[in-house]
Amino acid sequence: MNIIFSKQLLFLGLSILLLIFFVANISYGSVSIPFAEVFTILLGNGTGKTSWEVIVWQFRLPKAMTAVLVGAGLSVSGLQMQTLFRNPLADAYTLGISAGASLGVALLILVGVSFAHFTGQWAIVMAAVLGSWAVMMFILLMANQVQSVVNLLIIGMMLGYGVGAIIIILQSWSGKEELQRYINWSYGTLGAVDWTKMQVFFPIVLVGIFISIFLHKVLNISLLGENYAQSMGLNLRRTRIHIILINSVLVGTITAFCGIIGFVGVAVPHICRLFFHTADHKILMPACVLVGALLLLICDMLCQLPHSPQILPINAITALVGVPVVVWVIVRRK
Repeated sequence: MNIIFSKQLLFLGLSILLLIFFVANISYGSVSIPFAEVFTILLGNGTGKTSWEVIVWQFRLPKAMTAVLVGAGLSVSGLQMQTLFRNPLADAYTLGISAGASLGVALLILVGVSFAHFTGQWAIVMAAVLGSWAVMMFILLMANQVQSVVNLLIIGMMLGYGVGAIIIILQSWSGKEELQRYINWSYGTLGAVDWTKMQVFFPIVLVGIFISIFLHKVLNISLLGENYAQSMGLNLRRTRIHIILINSVLVGTITAFCGIIGFVGVAVPHICRLFFHTADHKILMPACVLVGALLLLICDMLCQLPHSPQILPINAITALVGVPVVVWVIVRRK
């Protein structure tokens, strides 16, 4: 009873922290806006400064919402991949989904492949979506042909390396401007999703997160081994395809809109296991949602230098947070 109560308190504490840092993220930036004023603006009440309202509604609120969705989505995806492949360092990027999105964007920016009816940022999003879907379809085809999840993981990694090699070749042929534009996209950003893109980004990621949470029973059975899962009537091949499909759409959408944001999917599940002392996905899934969203809000705040328009790449900050966790996992497992 005490253990259940302590977990409930932990969830409550994480929820409160998430709310505090959500408002803090909106308040913090090159233009500092007081907490009280942020609450007033979010509640729909006017303030003395119209510029603050524009900054909050048009820029910082969609960016904070994006941070919450990206952190939660990558975290639950990483947890599923670690369970599916029984590998503590696996995440959806391991399957080469992000590499496919990167190839799509590389073909658009570095080679100049055009997409009819799509211009500007929407063209980049469409290129990344098509690239990630191409890799997803190949992985799903391999999932039907390969029995072992370990072999499937190796295929995904090799596919990622191969796509990376193609991108390097494309980079060697491109000009400085195209190369810089592609590098800027690969750094990752949370500020590219405006309210227009949010209408597409929000429902896809939210549905993906909810479907992932409801897979907790399947994932718990998978932890007990293939023989036990089959004795419980679980079709492992079909389950594997469903998990890969959901995670491919989830991570592919995030990568398309925000670029590559690494280490969140690897680090957050281990942080949740450390604090909650459980392998039960019924607890770990919502924990990953809260911790992942909280972590990315904090990382986004660390990206913004105070009283300066300069913003550090989000991918660099998440790496600084995720690398110690990965090293800790390796050392702990000896």
